Amino acid sequence: MNKEAKIKKIAGDIKAIKIQGATNIAKAALEAYSLSPTAKTKKLLLSLRPTEPTLSNTLNHMDKWPKEKVLAHFKQAQDKINHLLFKIIRDNSIIFTHCHSTNVIKALIHAKKHGKRFQVCNTETRPLFQGRITAKELAKANIKVTTFIDSAAKEAIAGSDLVLLGADAILKSYVINKIGSGLIAELAALHKKPIYIVADSWKFSPKNVKIEERDFHEVWKKAPEHIKISNPAFEKIPRRYIKLIISEHGILLYALFIKLANKAYL
Repeated sequence: MNKEAKIKKIAGDIKAIKIQGATNIAKAALEAYSLSPTAKTKKLLLSLRPTEPTLSNTLNHMDKWPKEKVLAHFKQAQDKINHLLFKIIRDNSIIFTHCHSTNVIKALIHAKKHGKRFQVCNTETRPLFQGRITAKELAKANIKVTTFIDSAAKEAIAGSDLVLLGADAILKSYVINKIGSGLIAELAALHKKPIYIVADSWKFSPKNVKIEERDFHEVWKKAPEHIKISNPAFEKIPRRYIKLIISEHGILLYALFIKLANKAYL
């Protein structure tokens, strides 16, 4: 397979969500961009997932740093997140999460391997069922998981001790995460469950981020013509619902995270 074909395949896999999770998308895009580091390739890659600042931040760093240094960031950031989340988790706690976050999953697996005792409740996350991927990965690491249908999120959250959510984008006034996250935040507030955002700081964006609207066929493949289907992939979580952000910068209040992330932004 030549370079052009490889780039096309990676781009197709990202667009179709065969490659998912902000970190995984960024790493795949990095591989494609390294094959042909041109403005054309960069434009193509940035167009694939408009709600993923990690993608643009990674490519921007690639213009200044060697590939190895960019890749090292992800490992170093995850290692720090693992260490910090370990402090948050209490033994015998029940943790609720939604969708599929590499940062959250790896940190939970790290906590389990290092002796923490806990269980996880999660939602299957329609229409693409990314929550099932989360459940399988956690169960493989011998973490007890109970998966709920999305409309049972209230029951799952009410029975949990805390909520851990990843992020697709972190902005000054809100976090953008998988659709359903806004409702989950409101339910968590109603039931007085703290929400922690677990995310690499490269998910920060000082600019507005477009909310991706995906193909309605993901929801209903053969829907009648007279029925309109909305399929937003993400939604906003207002910062007032978020207790703390856990990133490689530390366990921080929202305002301090924004200050540090903005300072480090290219």
